[in-house]
Amino acid sequence: MDAPEREQRAEEAGAVTVVTATRLETQAVRRMATGGRIIEAGIGLSRLRRDTVGDVVVTCGLAGAVRPGLPTGTVVVPARVRRPDGAWLTCDPALVSAFVAAARALGLEPSEGPLGTAGTFVRGIERRRWADCGCVAVDMETGLLTAERIAAVRVILDTPEREISDVWRRPILAFAHPEVWGEAVWLCRTAPRCARRAAAVLAGALRARAHPALRRGAENPGGIRST
Repeated sequence: MDAPEREQRAEEAGAVTVVTATRLETQAVRRMATGGRIIEAGIGLSRLRRDTVGDVVVTCGLAGAVRPGLPTGTVVVPARVRRPDGAWLTCDPALVSAFVAAARALGLEPSEGPLGTAGTFVRGIERRRWADCGCVAVDMETGLLTAERIAAVRVILDTPEREISDVWRRPILAFAHPEVWGEAVWLCRTAPRCARRAAAVLAGALRARAHPALRRGAENPGGIRST
């Protein structure tokens, strides 16, 4: 292997791949952390090829709170993630530190409580089940990933005090459910703001290239992995 090839492989190994679930989350990340590799993997990683994510992976987007008192807009940077099978994934400590620092730089105090990864939308009594496992919030992606270094930046959308219908997993179905139309106004106003907040935390950490989390393993892996 010649020197340029070694350098390229080192850069790819250290670069950050951002995984999002929805178009809304993807657009927010692209606006704030431009010029890099973002994989829109679908809800529950339904469209992800597992061999494409690389060694350093960050999920970025929305989450649902499972405990009262964690309001919409709260940033969650979990130290651990509970996988659907009950196993615990430890997030990369240096990445967690970078994202916590970035949130605080924006005037936001993040929760570092555990995140759960669920197989379906979590509502009602199911929130209590995840809370009893020690989680503060749930997503549907992070705990499905396998990589050398994993972290998550999530912002709370729905809460025990503010439930949303599972119809929104496929928004087009909402047209056939007038009972959820009232939620649409709130979601259209709130979900983009929450997605932008998650992206802002991510972008802030990526801009802080001096942080060791974003420089380990490569000469300059501080940006999102390039396509």
